[in-house]
Amino acid sequence: MQSTAAILLRKRKFSDTSLIVSWCTESLGCIQTVAKGARRAKSPFAGRLDLFFEAEIQIAPSRKSNLHTLTEVALRKTFGGIRTDYLRMQTAAYFVELIEICTERDHREPELFALLRRAFGYLDANNPNARAVAHFETELARIAGVHDVRRLKAN
Repeated sequence: MQSTAAILLRKRKFSDTSLIVSWCTESLGCIQTVAKGARRAKSPFAGRLDLFFEAEIQIAPSRKSNLHTLTEVALRKTFGGIRTDYLRMQTAAYFVELIEICTERDHREPELFALLRRAFGYLDANNPNARAVAHFETELARIAGVHDVRRLKAN
């Protein structure tokens, strides 16, 4: 069993009772888990698996694939302010999409988790603006190793 802080990026139906949940984690990188029984009415995951939630999760790592088993979720922060405004939701979804495009599964990158947590904290309290989005994109490029400060300053 492994425990880590995580932010829920995406969830989709796996079976009649289970979900596949994508996470950006602090110590394991971006991972996918199966939440068995999560779609049942009396599931222990009820109310704890929603987009952009931050939680402490416990997983049973898979030996055969990159789809791990989610065993426990302790909710930390819901970032409820993001849900109050369509533009905030859209911006948060854009950030998630960028992270999914720029990262490999199971590649540990704590800076990425910290960036997403800060971005969601900002969106939780503020409406997004072009400067905030540009900052996120620049920081993500720096973390990914494709940001060249000298070249950008020359332009």
